[in-house]
Amino acid sequence: MNINKVIIAACMFAVSATFTACQDDDLVEIKTLETERLFSPTDLTVNVINKLDARLRWVPVNNAESYTIEFSENADFSGTPVRSIENISKDEIPYTVTGFSGETEYFVRVKAVGKEIAESKWITGSFQTDPEQIFSNVDLEKMAANSVTLNWTPGETASSIVITPGNISHTVTAQEIAAGEATVSGLTGDTEYTAKLMNGNKVRGTRTFTTLIDLNTVTVVLPGEDLASKIANATAGQTFGLVSGTYNVNADAIVSKSISLKGARPTDRPIVKGLTLRLKANAGLTLKDLILDGTGSNGNQAILYDEALNDAYAPLSVRDCEIKNYDKGLMYVSVKALIESVTFRGNVISGIVGNGGDFIDFRNGIAKTLLFENNTVYNSVHARDLFRMDSGGSTNFGSVTSIITIRSNTFNDVSNGTSNRVLYIRLAKHEIHFTKNIIANTNGQYTNSSATTITTMANNNYFNAPNFMGSTSSNAKNDVSPTRTTLDPEFANAAAGDFTIGNEDLKSAGVGDPRWIE
Repeated sequence: MNINKVIIAACMFAVSATFTACQDDDLVEIKTLETERLFSPTDLTVNVINKLDARLRWVPVNNAESYTIEFSENADFSGTPVRSIENISKDEIPYTVTGFSGETEYFVRVKAVGKEIAESKWITGSFQTDPEQIFSNVDLEKMAANSVTLNWTPGETASSIVITPGNISHTVTAQEIAAGEATVSGLTGDTEYTAKLMNGNKVRGTRTFTTLIDLNTVTVVLPGEDLASKIANATAGQTFGLVSGTYNVNADAIVSKSISLKGARPTDRPIVKGLTLRLKANAGLTLKDLILDGTGSNGNQAILYDEALNDAYAPLSVRDCEIKNYDKGLMYVSVKALIESVTFRGNVISGIVGNGGDFIDFRNGIAKTLLFENNTVYNSVHARDLFRMDSGGSTNFGSVTSIITIRSNTFNDVSNGTSNRVLYIRLAKHEIHFTKNIIANTNGQYTNSSATTITTMANNNYFNAPNFMGSTSSNAKNDVSPTRTTLDPEFANAAAGDFTIGNEDLKSAGVGDPRWIE
């Protein structure tokens, strides 16, 4: 026997056994890792909700019994904390802390606390609260053409109310503070104002409102009068003030001069039935505080551009209206028509069938700008597209780049088929900015057109609407933004047209039509 070989083999076996033992010990050590202190929480995020409250989230830590939060106005957490909260359990995450000051930057830190082990190191973050909002919604019953009564939390201190435009300043009295109410006069009828409740240099509340129309400065129309005839015979710049009641029009009205149709009382808006508005001769049109009910109409869209022209039509503005029950669509531009601007703002629109047309439908026309914001659209164009703009508009007006802005809207149960599109835009030159919208309960998609250019897509929420993120259609444009969400808005009663949002995350982010957030 070769003694040297035996010795070498024995040594190799011993070394191998040693390595194996070390490897086994390493595995056991990893599985039973012990530390002198807890790991710190991770992924701390802070969302500001209700202007002044902070909702905190973090990833829990193994073996932590509770968590401690501290808030400071100093980045180094020097001095006494603004707020310190202990014994927060894992089940309380996300944790909401209320009652911070407005327009203030805060610094926050969180640590894990355990039993028989040292607490973790702090994880830190920061956030800034919004301006305070102790103003109540403006009570339209307390609105007039030349004055407004504003309310806030009784007893809350303020020094003045500043209203713009006009830089109107009203000094708040002790009696007004106690009542939480002040009336400011000297306003102009049918004008949009912003009021700020001030305490020194600090804003405690902000509200935007529009004063009532002054019936002494407009043409008053009563139910039973021939509204279509009045529109056809209007003079340029004429404003019609419709008092409350029902107007059974059931006819086309030719708009050949730039005019305005406005409800006299926003709290009791006039109901206009069966009216179709046909624009000619470069006319502009303003509609405000009306209920437009397509029942009894001739089956067309609510608004049609009826004359091909080389020159631009004046602006179209539709604000704070309820529009419903039109068979073909909302707006139709089949002729060669250039429109300076199109604005739909603050409307509730439902029951637009799309029988032979799309919701907003441009075939041979184009708008320099289209703004669609703060609207709610539901139960509409189930088998059609929502925004359609064909290449004919670019053929007729090749130098125009159409800027399309669609923001802060709630869309529910619209364009439901998998081949239906919310953005069927085929203009040669255009930009689409689609932000902070809720799209819910639809199988539709953004588009399947390679010509569609979505310049901005951010902060949108999709609930039960999978094809806006994962459509496999050819040329589909899906939302891949990191800011997209798929949260249930928790609508109060969608079937009854009440889309009040119950989801706190969407409320704090301000996604959707603002009327349903406050």
